[in-house]
Amino acid sequence: MLFSEDTYRFMYAALSEAEQALEEDEIPIGAVVVHKNRIIGRGYNQTEKLKDPTAHAEMLAITAAANHLNDWRLSECDLYVTLEPCVMCTGAAIAARIRNIFFSIYEPKFGACGSLYNIAEEGKLNHKIKIFSGIYAEESTKLLKEFFSKTRNGNSK
Repeated sequence: MLFSEDTYRFMYAALSEAEQALEEDEIPIGAVVVHKNRIIGRGYNQTEKLKDPTAHAEMLAITAAANHLNDWRLSECDLYVTLEPCVMCTGAAIAARIRNIFFSIYEPKFGACGSLYNIAEEGKLNHKIKIFSGIYAEESTKLLKEFFSKTRNGNSK
């Protein structure tokens, strides 16, 4: 499926966030929240740095966007993330009323937007999010492989 030029631009911004995570020896996942064609929240995984299991890229980007808008309701916002969101992050996106989630690759062990679960679209909760996948999949896969190869070989900073 082809996406708009803006979709690729915003996912590229999420990839840039993932690269920042990789530089800091975090699992390279990045996210941005977009409102009216403008990035208003950014985040990359910081669970090791912050010693916080909730410091996922999506959570940080959603928090930044809510702070930017001074509102927890992000119903006119879209979330772009380099890996399928987990249950926690999908739940946060639902609670925030995110409109669409765009992600690069599926996460078969933790994913909650189509692989292991599909909480976002199943319609059991009070809000439903449209899901789009496959944007910059090769680039996101490459970052993750680089991280885990480095980690397995004991070459992290």
